[in-house]
Amino acid sequence: MGTNWREVQQRLAFHDPVPDHSLDAQGIDQEAMFAELWSRPGTLVLPLQGDRVLVDAAGRLALLSPEQLGDTAGADAALRLYLGRVETEEGIPDDGVLVAAAPGAESAGAPVIAVLVDEHEAEHITAGQWKPLRAMSAELDARDVGLATRAVALANWHRSHPFSPTTGHATRVTNGGWVRVDEVSGAELFPRTDPAVIIAVLDDEDRLLLASNMAWDSRVYSLIAGFVDPGESLEQAVKREVFEESGVRVSDPTYLASQPWPFPASLMLGFRARLTGGVDSTRPDGVEIRETKWFTRAELEAEVTAGTVILPGKASIARAIIDTWLGEALNTP
Repeated sequence: MGTNWREVQQRLAFHDPVPDHSLDAQGIDQEAMFAELWSRPGTLVLPLQGDRVLVDAAGRLALLSPEQLGDTAGADAALRLYLGRVETEEGIPDDGVLVAAAPGAESAGAPVIAVLVDEHEAEHITAGQWKPLRAMSAELDARDVGLATRAVALANWHRSHPFSPTTGHATRVTNGGWVRVDEVSGAELFPRTDPAVIIAVLDDEDRLLLASNMAWDSRVYSLIAGFVDPGESLEQAVKREVFEESGVRVSDPTYLASQPWPFPASLMLGFRARLTGGVDSTRPDGVEIRETKWFTRAELEAEVTAGTVILPGKASIARAIIDTWLGEALNTP
């Protein structure tokens, strides 16, 4: 059975917000910039509470006006992030995308600001329901996933970097939320992303290797995955992770697609690779991986239907790769 691996990218397609990294270079004052945006008609506000987003009755991100949010949770918020502009024609279309543009530039579209609120402030925002992004990613449309993913990832970085990791000095936010500056040395800190590979391992019979992690319910199976080590290529990481976690050797790592995963700051890089050793050589590491198992398509569908195997959620790249290999999207969460 031939697998159209290009479908992985199609299953993961979303519009990625494009930030403007030139705000300071243009001499725009941080506070003045947000004050001007806050008073501008048409500005949209994306409230965040941890990794929770506000979802309206239609199942979309609740993008509010500054008036709906108010000063306490908005204009005076401890953390505001300028995400760019979203194109709007007769409202906000499903395929609206964010474009790089400074706040004062002549550009179509509405400016979007993400605002971090605390639990108390969140209770007073009633324009929708607060839901975890991880649980909602599969339900939101392409534009909303792109907006929320970028905002949550950036907010997570800010929460973990109030001080410089080099000097220990306090840092302040600048560049619309895309840079922190060491208050003493003036050194700039930029958001980081941790690359991780996730691999569809296939044997000569086109069976798929799945693994059950020690931290999960024993019925949950997913693809082998792991972070890229310093000084390591992506291809090397694929071969090392598969061998470390399952005991098998693979060759011909082939890139499939990527997915930002802001829990807290990963970039998942999907690959497929072919088994080079015997199937009998499969050996879970016993530390991170409880069990590894080869599946035909019919076997996996049967076990999922019976409830003896639970697959990753629909929002994940792991699920996109598995469903692409299966040739269909299983009707499970």
